[in-house]
Amino acid sequence: MLFGNKSSAVDWLIVGLGNPGQKYEHTRHNMGFLTVELLAEQKGVKLNKVKFKSAYNIMNFAGAKCLVMKPQTYMNLSGEAVREAVQFYKVPADHVLVIYDDISLPVGKLRVRPTGSAGGHNGIKNIIAHLGTQDFPRVKIGVGAPGADGDMVDWVIGAPSQAERKVLVESFEKAIQAAECIIEHGCQQAMNKFN
Repeated sequence: MLFGNKSSAVDWLIVGLGNPGQKYEHTRHNMGFLTVELLAEQKGVKLNKVKFKSAYNIMNFAGAKCLVMKPQTYMNLSGEAVREAVQFYKVPADHVLVIYDDISLPVGKLRVRPTGSAGGHNGIKNIIAHLGTQDFPRVKIGVGAPGADGDMVDWVIGAPSQAERKVLVESFEKAIQAAECIIEHGCQQAMNKFN
């Protein structure tokens, strides 16, 4: 190529899952949003560009050019936003890193995975459907589960307690470190370190 790499290219998508709007802002289902907002804040960047049905921006992170996005489609249609960005930038699925909440993990516990099923998570289910593969890395943030008679929907769109919040804020920091490790060294090393 005459001028080397085209500067608009991105190496990675970092997708934080959640639901848009104030009503959902601090709910358990918005762990992905809150994590990528913290990342953007640390980088002195705002996720204020609008395209790909997302609020996003492009930043240098972990030695790579990353498009960091918060799909604005509501959780269950997250794949629409991810697919648009993937197609636009021709990013391979194994460079689509998704950060989201997981009810099967205790509050604040992280789990890094290079691939896997949706595990009942509708946002992930939709991304798998739109990408046509489940082979993309993810960082899951545990939000715990309701008691035996608790309602799952109410739980995930409910706000964590004060005590849980403290633990979760630390886990956002760890999730960013895990993302950095995945991009720089691969999933295996991140799994060894953070799981």
